Amino acid sequence: MKWSGDYVLTVNAGSSSIKMDLLKVGSDNQDESHHQSAKITEIGQQGARFSTRHGTDEEKVVALEDSDRSSVIGVLTNWLREKADHHSIIGVGHRIVHGGPNHHQPEFITDKLIEDLKKYINFDPEHLLIALELIEVMREQMPEMPQVACFDTEFFQDLPRIAQLLPLPRKYQAEGLRRYGFHGLSYTYLFGEFGRIAGAQAANGRVIFAHLGTGASLAALHNGKPVDTTMSFTPASGLMMSTRSGDLDPGVARYLQVVYGLGIEEYNNIINFQSGLLGVSELSPDMEVLLKNEANNPAVADAVSLFVYQIKKAIGSLTVTLGGLDSLVLSGGIGENSAAIRARICHGLGVIGVELDEAKNQQNAVSISSPNSRVGVHVIKTHEAQVIINQVLQTLQSV
Repeated sequence: MKWSGDYVLTVNAGSSSIKMDLLKVGSDNQDESHHQSAKITEIGQQGARFSTRHGTDEEKVVALEDSDRSSVIGVLTNWLREKADHHSIIGVGHRIVHGGPNHHQPEFITDKLIEDLKKYINFDPEHLLIALELIEVMREQMPEMPQVACFDTEFFQDLPRIAQLLPLPRKYQAEGLRRYGFHGLSYTYLFGEFGRIAGAQAANGRVIFAHLGTGASLAALHNGKPVDTTMSFTPASGLMMSTRSGDLDPGVARYLQVVYGLGIEEYNNIINFQSGLLGVSELSPDMEVLLKNEANNPAVADAVSLFVYQIKKAIGSLTVTLGGLDSLVLSGGIGENSAAIRARICHGLGVIGVELDEAKNQQNAVSISSPNSRVGVHVIKTHEAQVIINQVLQTLQSV
């Protein structure tokens, strides 16, 4: 089979999910007719689901009995084989969450790159291990196909030095321990799309972008450059998320070790997969489920309130870092779809100039701020796969 043609395959490996998108080169971002996708969520859990979508057709969802890593990769491989029989693919782009200190720009996946990335598995084992496994699978399935690594950390490479530093002994800096920032592919898309929608002047103003999904983070930009972000050395840091704790008092680790006898792997599992919305609510990591149950469940109400509270605090902190705020852009699954959470986040932010138009908010309009608001509030759907496609094409054209 000759692997060349009109489509790019994107592979996005999360800590508990994998998504593949097959997109036609040159198609409009808003044109879903040529877009096909396959996604597996809740990997390793009882609620694992395999969902596929072709163009604008309704999503098809199937529950998976076996949801271990090798089984779900097999399911996705079968889907890919079927698509490869009917579509010509020009390249594969992999979202790599963490490339360590030495890899951040898009580059072809080679044996050397794979060996280098293996050295940084301890920087982010939840993402890198499965990403490397998927790379090997894709190389076996498509040995002649050019594959490109697209790094989530590239967007934040130019963070001011003081925003990169961790307050640890200097000797650890040489090993790459610093603040990296993540969700960079999403922020790349959002910055470009915000400029298209609101104009270059707005995009180059003092802007906070909020990627609020299973993972959640905020990024502050001024003059089109990142000034700071909530995530740090790993994607488990910053805000509380669906199952991740976000920032914790370092003393928690010692307490859990001494009192409960937890080893480092057990602790890592708790802060990545048992905490956040799931841990506080004791019900679900899904915000939609929580909103339906918060009225009758105090623990659920606490989880939702804590999520909103932390985001509001982060917006306030980043506003000070920027020296003021001109625009707030909400995105990600929660930011794009939950009018209730958007309203709660914006409530009380009048002190920094935010005033919501509730009718527009309920309509999921692109602009949801009132005419009197000093800060423009926008809702933009992110599209990481489109950024990966662009980076794959640019890398292919560089040779």
